[in-house]
Amino acid sequence: LAVASYKELGVDVEAAMKKLDRFSLSVHCWQGDDVSGFEKMGGSLDGSGLQATGNYPGKARTPAELRQDYLKAFSLIPGMHRVNIHAMYGEFKKKVDRDRISVEQFQGWIDWAKEHGLKIDFNPTLFAHPMAKSGYTLSDKNKEVREFWIRHVQCCREIGESIGKQLGDPCINNIWIPDGEKDNPVDRAGHRQLLASSLDQIFAVKRKSECVKDFVEGKLFGIGSEAYVPGSHDFYLAYAVRNKVGFTMDMGHYHPTESIADKISAILPFVPELLLHVSRGVHWDSDHVVILNDELATLAEEIVRSRSMDRIHVSLDYFDASLNRIGAWVTGARATLKAMLAALLQPWEQLNELEESGRFFKRLALLEVLKLMPVGAIWNQYCTQKGVPAGIEWIESIEQYEKDVLLKRS
Repeated sequence: LAVASYKELGVDVEAAMKKLDRFSLSVHCWQGDDVSGFEKMGGSLDGSGLQATGNYPGKARTPAELRQDYLKAFSLIPGMHRVNIHAMYGEFKKKVDRDRISVEQFQGWIDWAKEHGLKIDFNPTLFAHPMAKSGYTLSDKNKEVREFWIRHVQCCREIGESIGKQLGDPCINNIWIPDGEKDNPVDRAGHRQLLASSLDQIFAVKRKSECVKDFVEGKLFGIGSEAYVPGSHDFYLAYAVRNKVGFTMDMGHYHPTESIADKISAILPFVPELLLHVSRGVHWDSDHVVILNDELATLAEEIVRSRSMDRIHVSLDYFDASLNRIGAWVTGARATLKAMLAALLQPWEQLNELEESGRFFKRLALLEVLKLMPVGAIWNQYCTQKGVPAGIEWIESIEQYEKDVLLKRS
């Protein structure tokens, strides 16, 4: 009946599900351990603008535990998806500072990904380190600090290239920095000039685009950088357009009334590719677990309507330490995939035809009809086809995993 209902609107349900098959989410490792990582560098999240709240038991303490939790999460998410790791999540048998890391510390991740048919994305970690204590990294006025972080990002691009080569799929390498100030600086331009220079030095080393793709990510503000962020949206957008690098937008990195959905069609014509970080901000960039709300639904619609899904990458980005972390992963991933499915099930051609012919009442009415279409039944069918629980069984599975595995971690 659900399929028939959509057919009446001219929607091919099977075709929509096949398109969803080709859509991969990049699932972020830092939800699994509250952004702790596996280094012991003497740094903390203080000054990074990041904060994980809560102390729910069972967080991953080792790469093996994190990978175990990943597999549990992936077993409950329909489709084939990606692993997104930060540089601080390597396997460090001895102390290796961040400007000296190499693929050696991430070979275990690569081998594991090969074994399970997964792909990997990567992120330089420019926080939680003594060399970030000033509040600045790539835009620091201290040349020694800048050069340290330039070397780190260069290492990460090399690691990303190796990941992409070994796994046969381009690794997304996303650069975000915590730089900024609590109160108003008098030399905003100086830090931005230094940031541009640092990025120029980083990208002067050419990498194989079929192995690694570079992206830059801005932010409005962070904890401790309320007054000034050199790597703002405007700065990185201008840099990405000028230098033809990928551009990242995080749902939480803008004013609460600003939607990144509207920005997709404005920016995509001018940059090679977009990376969207799916998050849920409550009053600010609080990184709450993603749920299926209007903001997410609108984002998914604009991704689909862009007619350029092959140039848009989507990653989850939130961290909540107050609840079951596998549950947080799966809830956000399934919510995002539901939003994408609902968007793919819209009769876009028909809606566009109504719009172009000026039949705005019918366009509005049809959009309202779509809100009560049986997308839930199609979602359940899709989950069943992919061999994952469709109903509440996935919740029960996570609760059982908590009893069997998570609560036994001391």
